[in-house]
Amino acid sequence: MQQIPSFNALIEKTILDNWDRDALTDFQGQTLQYHDVARKIEKVHILFENSGVTRGDKIALCGRNSSQWAVAFLATLTYGAIAVPILHEFNAEQIHNIVNHSEAKLLFVGDHVATLIDPLKMPGLEGIINNPDYSLMVSRTDKLTYAREHLNELYGKRFPKYFRKEHVSYYKEQSPDELALINYTSGTTGFSKGVMLPYRALWSNYDFACHVLGETIKVGDSIISMLPMAHMYGMAFEFIFEFLHGCHVFYLNRVPSPAIIAKALAEIRPVIVIAVPLIIEKIIRKKVFPKIQNNRMRLLMQMPVISKKVRQMVCDEVLKAFGGKMYEVIIGGAALNQEVEHFLKKIEFPYTVGYGATECAPIICYSDWHTFAPGSCGRAVKHMEVKIDSSDPQHVPGEILTRGLNVMLGYYKDPESTAKTIDRDGWYHTGDLGTMDARGNVFINGRIKNMLLGPSGQNIYPEEIEDKLNSMTMVVESIVVQRDNKLVALVYPDLEEAKNMKFSEADLKGIMEQNRNGLNQVLPAYEKITEIEIRHQEFEKTPKKSIKRYLYQ
Repeated sequence: MQQIPSFNALIEKTILDNWDRDALTDFQGQTLQYHDVARKIEKVHILFENSGVTRGDKIALCGRNSSQWAVAFLATLTYGAIAVPILHEFNAEQIHNIVNHSEAKLLFVGDHVATLIDPLKMPGLEGIINNPDYSLMVSRTDKLTYAREHLNELYGKRFPKYFRKEHVSYYKEQSPDELALINYTSGTTGFSKGVMLPYRALWSNYDFACHVLGETIKVGDSIISMLPMAHMYGMAFEFIFEFLHGCHVFYLNRVPSPAIIAKALAEIRPVIVIAVPLIIEKIIRKKVFPKIQNNRMRLLMQMPVISKKVRQMVCDEVLKAFGGKMYEVIIGGAALNQEVEHFLKKIEFPYTVGYGATECAPIICYSDWHTFAPGSCGRAVKHMEVKIDSSDPQHVPGEILTRGLNVMLGYYKDPESTAKTIDRDGWYHTGDLGTMDARGNVFINGRIKNMLLGPSGQNIYPEEIEDKLNSMTMVVESIVVQRDNKLVALVYPDLEEAKNMKFSEADLKGIMEQNRNGLNQVLPAYEKITEIEIRHQEFEKTPKKSIKRYLYQ
């Protein structure tokens, strides 16, 4: 294995190098500079030390993104404990299960989560600590109670004058394979697995980001954290890379509604935007399409003499919607809608699509927007190999396999699932179907477990049908399911637009029937949709905005 530096040593170094720079800001709230982060880490360490936390103990964190969440996470790693980030969108039962399964000793919670959980259903916990002030919601040991009640006194004794740079000294992991955190998959199919991620995987993702963005993103640049930090995509590329790089991270610590996102983009003007397709698609459909989908603009965009100038004007408008300063938008977590992707490519908008998995902390494929092949999810990244398990990888879809420094140690307390997922040669079996062109670009067809069988054994990839349907009139999102060997599309329509247009339920049904007929004209016989069912509530989703398909089968 190549020489891998200590990850915790990198945390120590960035704090010392950027001591007086802004580090973490809760949007429209407080800002912590790097030295404030160091001071708060020290207080959490004193709390751990005096309450009996030892190296290797599990510390769970569950709450909305915030500067205090980030501090608790950094404090956990730099103490030598194992972090267990839990998505705050999980329900109470899921949170209880994860805390119990991980054998967490302490749990940090945000305000919203504190009102959901039942401490009695987590009997193994020694305490529950509130963010942002580290007050005790529950204490089950005298040591923890004493440590919290006397925290300022203990801190004062340790640093009788004041806290200085020379006091910053953190635990250094003994091996790159040492366990850093257990991340429970959001899972679109039921029970979550605990993904054991070593320090090498965190470093490898950081090193990849330095390699592709290190010269573009400068020390002191601003970034917005929109994705949950408890999800590896948000943690790796909206927090860890930027913090270690000396950037200023802004947290949208309220529900990131389109209005809040628009306000934050305009005020913060981030150098890079990282998002899931749903956020990008909403901005494009609501803010951009209405301005350009009139006859005049369509005509201008089709006229060769002036179309390039018009496309540039449109591109400038879209860039403005994202703050006007960014190098590129990186989209991941799910497939980008074809209509939106075609539009972005046509106006030469700087976007790219990446591919990853929690089990790879998370990155597997990426290409810079200049070299990105539309429809793909990039090429294998630094420190990773990718291959397609197919007799003809360019033309016949097969399972996407990957191996390298990013790959997990395995699933916590689940050796059987680990053995099924990582083979003897170290290849991680993603469960995704794809092809790879001669240049190494990977194209995803869908999930193996989502694949349906046609009447004569044909492979049907519902995501491909859904992508076409989602581009049609009044469709916001859809899923295709199989009933009695027939394909049915469940559609959540644009109810807001329907209300504005004064459409009745019968009108909506008529539009959907037109959509079904139009869709079937471009599908092979075995993929034709027999019925469209209209839903009046959004589909339930995971935190990375994938529809929980198993609820609708």
